[in-house]
Amino acid sequence: MESRNNTNVTDFILMGLTESGETRWVLFTLFLLIYLITLLGNAGMILIIHLDLQLHTPMYFFLSQLSFLDLCYSTVIAPKTLENLTSNKYISFVGCFTQMSFFFFLAATEFFLLASMAYDRYAAVCNPLNYPVIMSMRLCCLLITGSYIIGFTESLLNLVYMNSLQFCKSNVIYHFFCDVIPLLVLSCTDTHDSEIMLFIVSSLNVLLSLTVISISYGSILSSILKIKSTSGKCKAFSTCASHFLGVTIYYSTTIFIYLKPKTSYSLGKDQVVSVFYTMVTPMLNPLIYSLRNKEVKNALIRFIQKRDGRRQFKLWGS
Repeated sequence: MESRNNTNVTDFILMGLTESGETRWVLFTLFLLIYLITLLGNAGMILIIHLDLQLHTPMYFFLSQLSFLDLCYSTVIAPKTLENLTSNKYISFVGCFTQMSFFFFLAATEFFLLASMAYDRYAAVCNPLNYPVIMSMRLCCLLITGSYIIGFTESLLNLVYMNSLQFCKSNVIYHFFCDVIPLLVLSCTDTHDSEIMLFIVSSLNVLLSLTVISISYGSILSSILKIKSTSGKCKAFSTCASHFLGVTIYYSTTIFIYLKPKTSYSLGKDQVVSVFYTMVTPMLNPLIYSLRNKEVKNALIRFIQKRDGRRQFKLWGS
């Protein structure tokens, strides 16, 4: 079909994680549960932050954006994966490239959002008196907008390079979603330029965002060590612990997948790691940030109490 990217491939077959019928249904149940928890956790986090005025601060503004990204991130991958585990392994050429583009866009955006969150924690710990001035709403909006623009630009650049490839041989993708590396493996044309582009973009994402995070947390650690009281150190550390844990999980998995040559692609290991950062991490983030955060837990308690109060008032009024 020459009119579509000069390729004979009109659709792809996602081989998924397993061919075993029993294992597929076990994974289907597990992934469905993970996806539902992800939807509930991230949507709940956005709702609580939006409704509770005490959480209308830069830190929770960024956190609500992270929840939104994770919600979209998981939705791009999970529904098709669940469909794949039941029966339908086919995905159209356009659908595959659309999934890949949205995934790349959301992943790149999250890198710079995490860097923005690290800078926010730096300002809160190292410059507490000037924090409201430094982290103005204007700056927060600029950081968020910049993250989305960078993510969109990189996704568009990746799409242009990938769209220049031809797929005229096998259409079987040995993965559970349309990721860049498994598609490069299928191409029957030279992928050298695309591989270099992918490596450069991934490296820039990691290096730039990780540099901001490293400098921020280096300054935070230096400031915490200068605090004399133990309680003060614990309080300062607790404001950053959740974010640092989330950063560690996200960066370690994505670096393992994308900052290596195509020849070292390993079907088994890479699929397991991919499951972790595409499905498990979006589920864990709201748990990490809420269970380790007293303000979020208190906001949730206030939300529940307010609802119970309204219900009791209606019952009493009736």
